[in-house]
Amino acid sequence: MLLLVAALPGAALAQNDTALWEAVRSGNAFAMIRHALAPGTGDPQRVVIGDCTTQRNLSDSGREQARNIGAAFRSNGIASARVFTSEWCRCAETARLLGIGAVEPLPSLNSFFADREREPAQTTALTTLIKTDKPVRTAGNPLVLVTHQVNITALTGVFPRSGEIIVARYADNGNIDVLGRLFPAGAN
Repeated sequence: MLLLVAALPGAALAQNDTALWEAVRSGNAFAMIRHALAPGTGDPQRVVIGDCTTQRNLSDSGREQARNIGAAFRSNGIASARVFTSEWCRCAETARLLGIGAVEPLPSLNSFFADREREPAQTTALTTLIKTDKPVRTAGNPLVLVTHQVNITALTGVFPRSGEIIVARYADNGNIDVLGRLFPAGAN
């Protein structure tokens, strides 16, 4: 699938992007965003939730990237959304800087990079949220999740770049189907 998308001409990619934005806007899909640029990999040992001095944080470029992602949502007709975020500072700041709605922390979006044993329980909890949220999503009420690479990869199999948007849906068969990937201009 990715090879097919990569081989499409620019006009086809733009049409695909339009369809992805429409899927989120209409509530037929949800958006998962990997937090914006935060230098480094992983986190220092002894991360304390709520204490940003113990974590990797957004760089100035990351803050600009997050604002540009929010601008892309608005320019594609999504001025308001239900935004859930990891409690980690770089995700929470990304979510706030999007400027598309109140931000609600959600522990199942927290990174398990340093504790892989938490992955099954967190991924199950996140899948349950997405499944039970499906009837709530409507036009004007889209779902946006801001989280980490490991969480997105566990749920979708996609390894996203910082600031990348994965558009997916909960399928009737219980799977999470990836519809595509968005790289908003000014956000890469």
